[in-house]
Amino acid sequence: MLQNLHVKNLALIDETEVDFSEGLNILSGETGAGKSIIIGSINIALGEKVQKEMLRDGEQNALVELIFTVTSEKQKAMLAELDVFPEDDTVILSRKIVGGRGTAKVNGESVPASKMKEIAAVLIDIHGQHEHQSLLSKKKHLEILDDYAKEELAPLKEAVAKDYRIYRQLETELKNADVDEEERLREVSLLEYEIKELEEADLKEGEDEELEADYRKFVNGKKIMEALSGAYQCTGGEEQASELTGRALRELGSVSSYDEKIENLEQQLLEIDNLLNDFNREIAAYMEDTEFDEETFYQIEKRLDEVNHLKSKYGSSIAAVLETFEQKQKRLEQLQDYDNYLNTLKDKVKKAEQALSASSEKVSKVRQKYAKTLVKAVTEALKDLNFLDVIFEMKFERLAGFTANGFDDAEFLISTNPGEPVKPLGKVASGGELSRIMLAIKTVLADQDAVETLIFDEIDSGISGRTAQMVSEKMNVLGRNHQIICITHLPQIAAMADAHYLIEKSVRNKNTVSTIRQLEGEEIIEELSRMLGGVEITDTVRESAREMKELAASKKH
Repeated sequence: MLQNLHVKNLALIDETEVDFSEGLNILSGETGAGKSIIIGSINIALGEKVQKEMLRDGEQNALVELIFTVTSEKQKAMLAELDVFPEDDTVILSRKIVGGRGTAKVNGESVPASKMKEIAAVLIDIHGQHEHQSLLSKKKHLEILDDYAKEELAPLKEAVAKDYRIYRQLETELKNADVDEEERLREVSLLEYEIKELEEADLKEGEDEELEADYRKFVNGKKIMEALSGAYQCTGGEEQASELTGRALRELGSVSSYDEKIENLEQQLLEIDNLLNDFNREIAAYMEDTEFDEETFYQIEKRLDEVNHLKSKYGSSIAAVLETFEQKQKRLEQLQDYDNYLNTLKDKVKKAEQALSASSEKVSKVRQKYAKTLVKAVTEALKDLNFLDVIFEMKFERLAGFTANGFDDAEFLISTNPGEPVKPLGKVASGGELSRIMLAIKTVLADQDAVETLIFDEIDSGISGRTAQMVSEKMNVLGRNHQIICITHLPQIAAMADAHYLIEKSVRNKNTVSTIRQLEGEEIIEELSRMLGGVEITDTVRESAREMKELAASKKH
């Protein structure tokens, strides 16, 4: 669950911190107090793009930090797959914004925003103000079903995606393979020339690196020989280092028997003398064996030019050139036996299509199986949300072709009034109804999902009265197994809170700031009264608020 939220220097928030509770957490406040900023801040922490208007004027650095408590073994296993391991059952997600750029961290370790989103998806699910509008898209309907059936469906969808990639590759190859006779002969001629050129070159792996090393050595041959000769003159011969160390050894040897320390110095110098003699022999042998003749240099330069020419034509490295050589040989064989190649390829495409059709069929059957239980569960949830005579269905059709997701084209249909036929959601449901439909779907998905924390940003838009009461009861039921954080303007929903937080706007040092704090006792009644009564709060309104809270308490128990 989300244990703590800390926000600094975002929009109207100077700095605020709040500890959330288990069950149903309600956030309320006047219009413009900054309720949306709280959700916006959480979204930023979870990896969403930082909008410029979210940063406070005059402030360069902003921070959002979320502290989660993770006790579910299923969640821990999912996090482990993302290389995240809770420390003392705690996961800390933070996002620091400096100069408009965000830095994301998980338990103090920097991660890309994309990975932050993956991690967040395990811990929290946010339903934004307008997310229910996504129900107007049929694509979203299939996503919802696939999410519901993911445990059985995920491996089957992976198989479909793999079969689709193979099918598309073969289909593309077949399309590109369809050439006329004149074009085929022209390509054969070019391939034969290129293959002959590569065969005659007889390239070897690593040859270019050896040639370049030899070339550098030859180009700098005169400088190398002068340096080696100079070094040898300094270390070998009369009055040079080796002669001097030999003389020094003789001097020490004449007295080393008188003092152990002198004997040790003699041994050290002896090692130096031996090393110096070895060095002189090796440098002399190197100069004797090395020849910087023009013919050898010409052959190296010529071969290096040939290798670099082939690399410029066929690949950036010898390995790439050799791979190109194999591909060209394969392509030439195909074109020389063109009819057989084409027929074989057509057969491969046919078999790939059959495999894709079979794997798509398996996915479709699983989807239709789960669609029945999903529709039944959502229908029951809708009835709990005051859709008394609702009919909720899912219609399946087959696409003309295939996609990486199979061949299903599925859509939710609904009838909210007796006697009316089922129709697509967009043709029947209002904004408020869409909001409740999405709540019903979220409720069903949450029952089987590992995500513990659900956030609803004004899920209650477009509803009132009895419907609002039923929505509050559904939120209460959902809060028994999940942590719910809900921004609302309806007193019926706020009254059901396990913990109620007020978001307020005030002026400090001539600056407008928003803060959030948890309400207790009479403060809760006063806030419910404000939500009920508007501008003027009378004793009657307060009594209504108190009665509403007591009624909610009785429902909760």
